[in-house]
Amino acid sequence: MVIHLAWGTLGNFQSPAHMTEELPSHFSFLGGLIKSGLRRLMVAGTCFEYGLKNGEIDEDTPCQPATWYGLAKYSLLRQLEFLQREHHFELLWPRLFYLYGDGQPRNAIYPSLLRAIADGDREFPMSAGEQLRDYLPVEEVARLLAALVVSRSAGIVNVCSGQPISMRKLVENWIAQKQSSIQPRLGHYPYRDFEPFAFWGASQRLQKYLGQ
Repeated sequence: MVIHLAWGTLGNFQSPAHMTEELPSHFSFLGGLIKSGLRRLMVAGTCFEYGLKNGEIDEDTPCQPATWYGLAKYSLLRQLEFLQREHHFELLWPRLFYLYGDGQPRNAIYPSLLRAIADGDREFPMSAGEQLRDYLPVEEVARLLAALVVSRSAGIVNVCSGQPISMRKLVENWIAQKQSSIQPRLGHYPYRDFEPFAFWGASQRLQKYLGQ
């Protein structure tokens, strides 16, 4: 069993390097393993494969990526599915929704907030914060991925909380956890045009795979 979580250029979802550099290098690596006899493979997918879809998103929702990152990940999935026609191997494709925790790019909202708190800033500039997202701490995502491996599951599965939360509420929760007095400066940044305004994952398949 190989668990593949690697991917570069994650600080910029709109970089063409996801298609021109990341996709071919990862497909070459994984394809070599498969052709050498690998029988089970788990590769981390992304909710960005779904594109600009609003509301609850399940695994049967058609994918229409709106970013180079989402397109590259979805292209890798399709390439691996084509390889399954020629080589017998099980493919598990957990589609990760939003994560926060150690190891994130510096420009992600969680490490940005922690830096602002550490620097003693009085305010934290952010968007208006009304957009809905599906967030999990990275430690919980790691636990879920390990459980999926043990479950012997295969196919596509959303790795998500199944519960939407506004970005404003999420930031306020983080501030409370850190017992900080910093205040969100709402509306400082515009909403991202490559993300839907409100979307979250359907978690029924995940719960089924894990016997919950």
